[in-house]
Amino acid sequence: MSKFRIAVHITPRKGLLDPQGKAVSDALHTLGFKAVKNVHVGRYIIIETDSYDAITAEEAVTEMCGKLLANPVTEDFEIESAVPA
Repeated sequence: MSKFRIAVHITPRKGLLDPQGKAVSDALHTLGFKAVKNVHVGRYIIIETDSYDAITAEEAVTEMCGKLLANPVTEDFEIESAVPA
């Protein structure tokens, strides 16, 4: 077995209300950043896990996201490639 490090980005689904993103967007406009059109605030999670290969590690993290880490109704997630830790 090897140790793998996998990063997960979890963001609100497009089209759903994102109050944190709206607050950040408004604050940036107030600070003079008028070119900002939209902001989404999410989470960034790094998981280190033991697995036989990168594919199996990514499959396990995908299952973790589906069962616990991301709300499938309101959030999307994206998994970066597994890299040896």
